[in-house]
Amino acid sequence: MTWTIIAVLIGVGFLFLLLEILVLPGTNIAGVLGFVLLGIGIWQAYAVYGGVAGTIALVLIVIFSVIALYFALKSNTWKRAALNKNIEGKVNIIDSEKIKPGDHGKAISRLVPMGKAIINGEYYEVKTNGEFIDQETEIEVVKIEYNKVFVKKIN
Repeated sequence: MTWTIIAVLIGVGFLFLLLEILVLPGTNIAGVLGFVLLGIGIWQAYAVYGGVAGTIALVLIVIFSVIALYFALKSNTWKRAALNKNIEGKVNIIDSEKIKPGDHGKAISRLVPMGKAIINGEYYEVKTNGEFIDQETEIEVVKIEYNKVFVKKIN
């Protein structure tokens, strides 16, 4: 086995470890495969070229790992990779002046058990207590809890 093959094993091992850290966090096959490839590369350096060459390969891997860890822990490294966009979305904000229990409305979509409804001229995401309500059915507000509107079908 030549130094080229050993260097490729070690390089691909580092790439798999980088993939594990940056793209696939957790203990996935990429991280395990990366460690295995690094181990095989070091083992082959010892087996084919002897103790001195194997130790040189091991020391170079440790030095490269420390340098990579240093740059990974610098704050500016992660600021470049992080998402810096603010989320502008809103949850179902309920104005207690516009909607109250007992108000009537109409289901805009099928409520299975959640869906859209129009109540007092405003659109809301509503929830039933487990029943399915078809579209265009008249509904009544039962209660409002934690910005959730619970409705039932008017018989």
